[in-house]
Amino acid sequence: MTSYSIHEINEVLKGIIVGDTTLRITAPEQLDQATASEISFIGHKKYEKFWESSNACAAVVNEDISIEPGENKVFIKVKNADLAMSQILALFAPPTPLFNIDIHPKSIIDETAILGTGSRIGAGSYIGPKVQIGENVTIYPNVTILDECTIGNNTIIWPGAVIRERCHIGSDCIIHPNATIGADGFGFRPDPQRGLVKIPQIGNVIIGNNVEIGANSCVDRGKFSSTVLGDGCKIDNLVQIGHNSKLGKFCIMAGNSGLAGSVTLGNGVIIGGSASIKDHTTIGDGAIVGAGSGVTGDIPAGKTMLGYPAVEARDALKQWAILKRLVNEGKSK
Repeated sequence: MTSYSIHEINEVLKGIIVGDTTLRITAPEQLDQATASEISFIGHKKYEKFWESSNACAAVVNEDISIEPGENKVFIKVKNADLAMSQILALFAPPTPLFNIDIHPKSIIDETAILGTGSRIGAGSYIGPKVQIGENVTIYPNVTILDECTIGNNTIIWPGAVIRERCHIGSDCIIHPNATIGADGFGFRPDPQRGLVKIPQIGNVIIGNNVEIGANSCVDRGKFSSTVLGDGCKIDNLVQIGHNSKLGKFCIMAGNSGLAGSVTLGNGVIIGGSASIKDHTTIGDGAIVGAGSGVTGDIPAGKTMLGYPAVEARDALKQWAILKRLVNEGKSK
């Protein structure tokens, strides 16, 4: 079992140690489930009250913490406990699934595909014609990469993912299980004779570097040109990104949220869980859309929007307060 002294952990965190413990740290764990040999963290003052009842011998805390660690317990004070905890999790992370052979004999690789040095391909994966795979790429079992796709260096693609033809994924990306990149965009038009006529989707998807796509998420190809995700975007599980949408750098989309077709997100936009964005909408740099909100029009940079339909957060909170007051007044009559 891997274990570290508090001083060994602090060599990574570069924080300030307050208190001491004779125990070695065997794992990280949340406050209410930690055992005596485990380390937890307190990322907000509202959680300080739970420290007294926690069995953890150590915690990573913010510099402004107002409590003491106690007997045989220790704090490591840092500027950002959440970020520091990510470093600790990396210390204790178990190894990823092993490849006994780099290119599994039960994978199918077209003779025109190009594989970079150090890349690995698992059993049951299919690599189509003229695919170009960079260096140190990891493709787990049962992945499908169709014709003329490119995959950048150090990218990881987990089982069941499908990368359809002519799509391009950058370096240092992570594509989680069963994600689909480049499925047809949702395009149909009514015709009196033929019913709903499918509109061909002849574009592709271009994904930048250091992008993460969650499990069962879908990024549709453009009707023409490209659906684009900028560098550093992080997409949660079960997210829908419609055809010809364009995301700037470092956007975040939480689970069950969705963009209709031709949505434009600026840099650093945050879309909360289950939020939905109308087609042909533009959301400016740094804007935030709250969970469950429905966006029906453009949002200027830096605004925070809530509600269905979404309005500025302060207006939404006022509306909710008025509704609550009216409900309470009705009950009192």
